[in-house]
Parts: sequence; structure tokens; C-alpha cells
Amino acid sequence: MASSPSRPRARAARWPSTGSPSGRRAWPTSATAADGPGRRNRRPGPHVLPTMIRTAKRDDLDAIVTLHTEARATYYSGHLAEEEYAGPAEVGRARDGWARAVDREDATVLVAEEDGALVGVAAHSVRDGWTYLTQLHVSPAHWREGVGSALHLACVADWQRRGVTRARLEVFEPNRRAQAFYSACGWVPDPETPRHGGHLVLRLAVTQAPGRG
Repeated sequence: MASSPSRPRARAARWPSTGSPSGRRAWPTSATAADGPGRRNRRPGPHVLPTMIRTAKRDDLDAIVTLHTEARATYYSGHLAEEEYAGPAEVGRARDGWARAVDREDATVLVAEEDGALVGVAAHSVRDGWTYLTQLHVSPAHWREGVGSALHLACVADWQRRGVTRARLEVFEPNRRAQAFYSACGWVPDPETPRHGGHLVLRLAVTQAPGRG
């Protein structure tokens, strides 16, 4: 599963701007929410290690950009010219954006690791009073392993700690796989702003964590 509101230059990406993580956290998880419609995640077995979610660092940039480019190709291919999502200029622009996001104290970028390899990435920020899930990508080689669910749960847990009650995201309209994933996670069409260009706008009501409030 790969999905994101991130866009080629003609559809400028919005990188995380606020919402600072408190230090370098790690979230070990054994999430079992659906990674797609009607599918269950694989539970860890002899050859599938539990996903570890942690805050991204500079050393992750090469792997993040490679994963980002591969994931975007799965839903932009056939809809946009390849140079718009995988050309050298676009990849360079994406790398600059990820570098700024990873370095900034007011940005939250999380990565998912399995057996030491980076298999997913997510980012969120606050803008105009809303929390936005600005990026969520999973390596196509690791779809349906629970990576997307683990990243999503980590983001929601972070929002709960911060007292966030609502969130938004944008998803490329032809990306049906991502839309099904988000629907299974509780996201619904935003009644105020249902679309932005070629992207659908979704909203999530963030419930309080048990014992909070």
C-alpha cells in the first residue's frame, strides 16, 4: 500500500511545518488492522519481524527518497508523465523537502523498519489549525504486511498524546488502494473541502487515548 498527498512540482507538495516530536521515539508494534480492503496483516513469523516505528534521521534520507519514488510510481504511473514523479529534477526536489522535514524541530517524520531495512515512511504537521497527514508511503515489496497500519497507528498515537481531535489528508483520486486503506482506518470525505485539485480530502476524528481527559 502506498499513498500520499505528496505531489510533483505542478502539484506542489506540502511538507510538515509544525508539530514537533518530543525527542527520538521508537514505537515497536504488532498492529493487525487491515492494510487493504478485506485483508488482514500478516502476523510476525519466522521470516517476518515486527515493524519498528521510529523518528527519522538524516542517515535515512537516501532510503526515504528511494522508497518515496517507488511508491509514488505505483499510483502516478499512467496518469502523469514519468518525469513529473520520478524524473531527476522531481527526485531532487523531493529529497530537499524530506531533508528539511527531517532536520526541523517542528516537523514529525516517522519511518518503519523491518530487520534493519526501511520499509515505510510517514509525516504529519499542523497548518491553519488542522493536523495533516502529509505523507504515508510503504515499499511496494512490503504491501499487506501491516506496515501502513503500524505507521498510521503511530501517527494517531502521537496525535492522541498531543490532544489532537481531528486530522486531514489528501489522496490522489485514482489511488483506490490508498482510499480503501484510509476508509478502513476511519477516514471519511471532508464535508467542508471534499477535494483539492486532483486529490480527495479526507478527515479523521481522533478519539482520545484510554485514560486521557
